[in-house]
Amino acid sequence: MSELELTINRTISAPREKVFNAWISPAAMAKFMRPPECTNDSRVKNDPVKGGRFEIIMVTSEREIPHYGTYLEINPHSRLSFTWGSPHSLDDSVVTIDFVESGPDKTDVTLRHVKFRNEDSRNGHNRGWTAIFERLDDVLA
Repeated sequence: MSELELTINRTISAPREKVFNAWISPAAMAKFMRPPECTNDSRVKNDPVKGGRFEIIMVTSEREIPHYGTYLEINPHSRLSFTWGSPHSLDDSVVTIDFVESGPDKTDVTLRHVKFRNEDSRNGHNRGWTAIFERLDDVLA
């Protein structure tokens, strides 16, 4: 089932540069990169260069969930691509995020995540990414 993928489109009420920078800033990522039910900030380490690594530890009341990856592409203010590793994803799972200016202080963001173990994993990631986008909008407001 590794051919499973998901795509999420969202318009964020902030300039493209600000939205892009939030995705590579450890302080910003800590605030929006967390599970839907969690109110705690994540712990984030990040080296946002091609070949650089990141680590996001999402903290719930019951456990800590590690996420990690390597940047495959960083095209400032327009595209990020990185591997995505977690207890719920395949080792060669890849996330690509495109940022397109869509008006004054608006950015269209498209996230494409490929390779999942099964449909349940894809659906769980869909819920997670959707919650992350909702928090990102709040963080940038």
